[in-house]
Amino acid sequence: MRHNKKFNHLGRTKSHREALLSNMTVSLIRYKRITTTVAKAKALRIYAEPIINRAKDDSTNSRRIVFSYLQDKEAVKELFGEISQKIANRPGGYLRILKLGNRLGDNAAMAMIELVDYNETYTADKKEAKKSRTRRSRGKKAEAPAAETPATEAPAAPAEEKAAE
Repeated sequence: MRHNKKFNHLGRTKSHREALLSNMTVSLIRYKRITTTVAKAKALRIYAEPIINRAKDDSTNSRRIVFSYLQDKEAVKELFGEISQKIANRPGGYLRILKLGNRLGDNAAMAMIELVDYNETYTADKKEAKKSRTRRSRGKKAEAPAAETPATEAPAAPAEEKAAE
């Protein structure tokens, strides 16, 4: 019976599936964003989030457990170094899946999976939007034209007198 066995096999054997997800997790840690099919992205999120969560506790045991899944020293070092600092206060949801449409060759549904804290476009837009204001208070508008009007009216008056003569 298949009771409570809901994970996607991705059309592969157990060893092939684990190797695929391990390699994709290493690529995700190294490049912060990868493009793959939607099914693989969903399977990768289930596989990678507990590994990323394990990086919050920087102990020898945690490093050994993560290394047993990833088999890549550089990825483990980066995960426990730079990435663990960014996710320290996040309770979960370290990965974001953005659907991209269908692939040209076989019409497979494609998605981009990325680490949430490393997307500069979302974080940069929010910071810039808060800094720059498009609306100004009425007090500032009233001060600026008041300073400009005497300067523009003074030269305009002699020009009108010359035109009248």
